[in-house]
Amino acid sequence: MEPAVPLGPLLGRCAHLARERMDARLTGCDVTPAQTHVLMYLMHNGGQAPQCMLTDFLKVRPSTTNGIVDRLEERGLVERSVSGTDARRRLITLSEKGREQQSLFRKRFLETEELMLRGFTPQEEQTLRGLLGRIIQNLEEDRAQC
Repeated sequence: MEPAVPLGPLLGRCAHLARERMDARLTGCDVTPAQTHVLMYLMHNGGQAPQCMLTDFLKVRPSTTNGIVDRLEERGLVERSVSGTDARRRLITLSEKGREQQSLFRKRFLETEELMLRGFTPQEEQTLRGLLGRIIQNLEEDRAQC
């Protein structure tokens, strides 16, 4: 029996290929996968969210979120404003252009997901999502202990 491939490199390779395939599908859209995630998050939250919530959603540093939002703002896909209730909070809002293009980004994102899950039964997909969720939970719990 051959030794099992270590899990870390296997997950890393999956993540690398998923990003690569997503990048390939987004080439003509002039956005990155991270920017697409922000646009989809905003659309699912009524078109607007505090920047700190985007940071939590993306699981990145505030400076990284700031850079992502800067690029989206430069492309006219989002607008940044000050919260009416707290001047320290920045609100990120989908622009009209962002709303129009969001459906194309979503389509490309779903195409990549379909590719990753090609040949899986619905039960296998559910099992995979559950197992990956448990891995994430285990790693986040370990992170919290350090």
